[in-house]
Amino acid sequence: MPPIDRRTFLGTAGAVPLAVPVVRTLAADPPIEVSTNTYPWGTFATRDGRAFQQRSDETLDAIAAAGLTGYEPALTDVAELDGLGARLQARGLRMPSLYASSTLHDETLAPASVENVLRIARRAATMGTRIIVTNPTPIRWGGPENKTDAQIRSQAAALDRLGREVSALGLTLAYHNHDSELRLGGREFHHMLTATDPAHVKFCLDAHWVFRGCGDSQVALFDVLEHYGDRIVELHLRQSNGGPWSETFAVAGDIDYQRLADWLRRHGIRPLLTLEQAVEEKSPRTTDAVTAHREGLRTVRALFMPGA
Repeated sequence: MPPIDRRTFLGTAGAVPLAVPVVRTLAADPPIEVSTNTYPWGTFATRDGRAFQQRSDETLDAIAAAGLTGYEPALTDVAELDGLGARLQARGLRMPSLYASSTLHDETLAPASVENVLRIARRAATMGTRIIVTNPTPIRWGGPENKTDAQIRSQAAALDRLGREVSALGLTLAYHNHDSELRLGGREFHHMLTATDPAHVKFCLDAHWVFRGCGDSQVALFDVLEHYGDRIVELHLRQSNGGPWSETFAVAGDIDYQRLADWLRRHGIRPLLTLEQAVEEKSPRTTDAVTAHREGLRTVRALFMPGA
């Protein structure tokens, strides 16, 4: 069966001046926070034929058992946050970020979608959340339809407004893309990051979606870093090996994560690190979700916190 997409997932689920510049090193700063998005946990459950609810006690227990302390839920309504704070606290989990899709390319739907994300953001701000990740949805999930130039311009204007409103709450909005935004020369992807104000629309880099969306191109991925790297506030981490997603995040694979980590270190950029090591149809089947995330966490710490 094809890998679970986000619409299916959300439907089933119950961020003194000196004479010369100083480059900060990741190892010298306080420990970098590591989170997990709940999307990969849903893909493991689907692969194993198990029911999945992203905010269930079972899921939260599994995340804690893997040694993670950060939790990034995917939300569609503010009511999904009811009672969540206490349940996270009981497991030693925090919610530094959350993922809220938005529909912004349709002028008739965008205002209500913006207000929905803002309702979620207001509540999340009281729970310690700092970053609101949003992906302006495609016309149809998994479909071949492309947005028109007019829709892309309208979407950028709505995204910019959402960024200003989120900033006014003391939070950070981070734009997230999948592979479809890289079609047709990446016009949608690039317009979201050129037609919005960098002061209040930041970037959640999902390295693998950029890599895959550009025909498995590391050239494209590292060009994105050069163009938009200073806007990165969160990094979604996923690796593949020969095409299919790996079960466990690793430095070696299709994406040169050592090079990526070194680039961030050189530029003094310290994003929220979020494991999103999902599985798909051709992924290996050698381990379970908790073990995969526990091993991935060790790799992330070694890569981004050397010597810690």
